[in-house]
Amino acid sequence: MPHRPLARALAALVALLAATLGAVFAAPVAAGAATTNQTATANANQTAAANQATAAVNYVALGDSYSSGVGAGPYDWSTCLRSQKSYAPLWAAAHGVSNFAFPACGGAVTADVINGQVAALSASTTLVTITIGGNDAGFADVITSCRFGSTSTCTNAVNESRAFATGTLPGRLDATYAAIRTRAPNARLIVLGYPRLFELNSCGWLAMSVYKRTILNDAADLLATVIAGRAAAAGATFVDTRPYFAGHGVCAGDPWINDISGVIEAYHPDADGYRYGYLAALNAVTG
Repeated sequence: MPHRPLARALAALVALLAATLGAVFAAPVAAGAATTNQTATANANQTAAANQATAAVNYVALGDSYSSGVGAGPYDWSTCLRSQKSYAPLWAAAHGVSNFAFPACGGAVTADVINGQVAALSASTTLVTITIGGNDAGFADVITSCRFGSTSTCTNAVNESRAFATGTLPGRLDATYAAIRTRAPNARLIVLGYPRLFELNSCGWLAMSVYKRTILNDAADLLATVIAGRAAAAGATFVDTRPYFAGHGVCAGDPWINDISGVIEAYHPDADGYRYGYLAALNAVTG
């Protein structure tokens, strides 16, 4: 009988130890399960967020006639001559964007982008493309002077345009890209350049001389260099379209640039130029 209290005490002690050890070993298992569940939930949330981010492409196409689609036709009812065959709407349709705005306008200069077109941008904009600067540098006047004027008239016009491109245009481009960044701080900015317009082979007595075509192509190269430099300074992606149009300029067997046959459309890409030139160049950097 005297041993019974001791036995009961020992039994109680064993039970207490068993309960304590069970709690100690069970805790890590429970914690591990909780951690696993939390990790799985976090991964699922991250995947959902990534999928949502991938799907939400809000695209705005800014710029001049080389973005609005002059040369491709048919056009909308605005005075901007916007065509659904331009690279911008083609890219938007192919990529199933969430939102697409198309304020690009034929004849636009940098001031038109800054004072008007950037209103289409917002913090939710994720992609902006633009062609701009050609009209600031006197594109239409230079082409007219070279197409219908003498060699000296053409040379003078080209030289004036080159001086503007290196002296005044860089500041205008900087201001334009800065305005875009301010309005669309979360967007990727892609700046597309202009192609060379001419092949240098013989293509009939009505064509411009090889000399005129050569200095115009050289001016296009200079403009591309200036635009590429300012785009890089703004942290934008520059897309050089010249390689894509090589062999398809005016006087080519398969030209993608309109000649003088269309007054408004002269020296702008045709539908093939926008699809196989500009769109292909844009796809090369966006996928």
